[in-house]
Amino acid sequence: MSGGLDALDLSGDWDHDRIMAEVEKMFAMGETSPRAARDPINQPMINNWTEAIGETDPRYASSADGGAGIAPPAMAQVWTMYGLDPTRPADDPLHGTMQIFDAAGFSSVLGTNCDQTYLRDVRVGEHVSITTKLESVVGPKVTGVGEGYFVSTLNTWWVGDGADREAVATMLFRVLKFKPAARKPAEAKIDRTKLVRPQMNRDTQYFWDGTAVGELRIQKCNACGELRHPPGPMCPSCHAHDRGYVVATGKGTVFSFLVHHAPYLPGKELPATLALIELEEGLRMIGEVQGGRETITVGSPVQVVFEKIDDSLTLAQWEVIA
Repeated sequence: MSGGLDALDLSGDWDHDRIMAEVEKMFAMGETSPRAARDPINQPMINNWTEAIGETDPRYASSADGGAGIAPPAMAQVWTMYGLDPTRPADDPLHGTMQIFDAAGFSSVLGTNCDQTYLRDVRVGEHVSITTKLESVVGPKVTGVGEGYFVSTLNTWWVGDGADREAVATMLFRVLKFKPAARKPAEAKIDRTKLVRPQMNRDTQYFWDGTAVGELRIQKCNACGELRHPPGPMCPSCHAHDRGYVVATGKGTVFSFLVHHAPYLPGKELPATLALIELEEGLRMIGEVQGGRETITVGSPVQVVFEKIDDSLTLAQWEVIA
């Protein structure tokens, strides 16, 4: 479609038919022209990424013989991310579709899922480009956060040009563009027994037996002494199945956190603060932080507390230590 986003009519009143008519213009644009990454795949960026997530696979480190190493496949999106410049290409289908829904009053966005497929490894020195097309728009749908439309785009990353162009990765990216639902009136009393129950099986039962008696238990490999959380049937270090546990001190610091405002969660009072806690034993554990919402920061010291929900469930939660 010639004219790109300039061909969209964003004025006037909107209904479903009008929305879909403008969306059809985005479908008609088809796949975008390739947009080259600002920089070739490079080792410094790989080093920063692997350090940030704790990835230690030697395949992604600098090659000792000077050869070109490979990039982690999950970095596909990193190479072609936009910078701080707010302008977007005139044929960007996701940006155009978001403008349509903004104009129609669907002003909020929620990421729903992202499915990546890796077709081959990419190496340091290769220069990737990306194409995008609008894959689907489905709606209106009534969801827990409000009425909205699910918008999916398909990104493809390429190496090479023309007849030699080779697809190396794809990503189906889906968001919900919605009108926030009216807040529910505050409940007189939250029924904590309505919580979504955690999974309990033979791998995790020792943990819940511990919370019931006021202990924060961490799984330990009896063969090599390795501690691990979440628990599992096999030691990731020595592959033994001989499992035990140690009782943690119950102290740690906030490594990261978020405040959940919507949608409503059964048995929980919102907003709720969820944090990734770094334990004194060196492991990390996700849990809800009780109180301290106004003062919690990354690095805040916390102490485990136990809340008995009923006879079969006691939760390990956290409080910020003043």
